[in-house]
Amino acid sequence: MEIAVAVGALIFLVLVTLGVIATTKAVRAVGRGVDRASTEVRKTIDNTALRARSAQFGPAGELARTRLELRTSIDSTRRELALGQPGDASLAEAVALLDRLHEHARGLDREMGALMDREPDRARIAARLPELRGRAEEIRQSADSLRFAAQDRARRHQAEELGSLRDQIALESGALRHWEQPPAQAPEKRDVPPSGEPAP
Repeated sequence: MEIAVAVGALIFLVLVTLGVIATTKAVRAVGRGVDRASTEVRKTIDNTALRARSAQFGPAGELARTRLELRTSIDSTRRELALGQPGDASLAEAVALLDRLHEHARGLDREMGALMDREPDRARIAARLPELRGRAEEIRQSADSLRFAAQDRARRHQAEELGSLRDQIALESGALRHWEQPPAQAPEKRDVPPSGEPAP
């Protein structure tokens, strides 16, 4: 009887432990999902505000447009690499490089944002604008280069797969028609010598 109680208590303890572990993992997963969702919401609100400010004339509007272009280039490149990475492990290095580039983009974006939000002197914003735009352009060109290379690689990969598939289909089509025999050749006609002359 005591053994049965001990076994039952042990099973109950194991079940409770598993339940606690499962609940903890579920709570963490939900928390990560909420964090991602809130980050996306903040990003959407921020981009919407930037689009509104980019319609303005002057240095502040130009700065807002530069920030939007920079964000769009980085985000587009990340989507392109994420799309191709599951089928192409060689893109992992490109993703790592983009992560480093993204850190520079974030720093520059923060710098431009602080200038837009806290600098009342429009002349100072206008004086800083060429240098900031130049740095943003360098980052954009690097991000675009990664994106274009990933797109070209995906197109080349698809073309190679299609060529291989076409060759396999051609072989299979030939195998499926194995009953078709080549046409029988007529026997060669030998020259018949005139009567009385021996054949050569």
